[in-house]
Amino acid sequence: GRGVIVTFAVAGFWGLAVVLVGAGLAVVLSKNLFHSVLWLALALVGTAGVFLLLNAEFLAAVQVLLYAGGVVTVVVFAIVVTEKLVGERLSHTSRQLVGGGGAAAILLALLVRAILRAPVAGPPPPVTGDLTRVLGEALLTTYVLPFELLGVLLLAGLLAASYFARPED
Repeated sequence: GRGVIVTFAVAGFWGLAVVLVGAGLAVVLSKNLFHSVLWLALALVGTAGVFLLLNAEFLAAVQVLLYAGGVVTVVVFAIVVTEKLVGERLSHTSRQLVGGGGAAAILLALLVRAILRAPVAGPPPPVTGDLTRVLGEALLTTYVLPFELLGVLLLAGLLAASYFARPED
């Protein structure tokens, strides 16, 4: 059989995997919308942990600042504003639990099958150079058009949200 070598990266990955799967399930199965958002924040921070294990510190920082910080804050703000406008507490129910569970089980089976068929990789290559600098140069040279278009898309979303959030006259 194969010898199992447990390193910090492997143990950290499996620990984060358990947290991510648990948080993902809690997002979907929680009845309280606000609690779902908090579980989503935990899942996003766990994803940043995976980035850290992959030596992608910049992506981990962006994940925490933009997603776990910004997106979750905007969603919490939207929940609070909507509850004030509607005048009642918001909750949600999972109506398609059986169908979603079946689809998730099929996807899990396909992923496990693909992972088991993949060749076992050796240790990762050593990280050389400043990855943040390389990523920044790529964003501002090779991928500058998609980067700017994403900014325009986010601005359009912000303007649309402010239009729909305005009080009715």
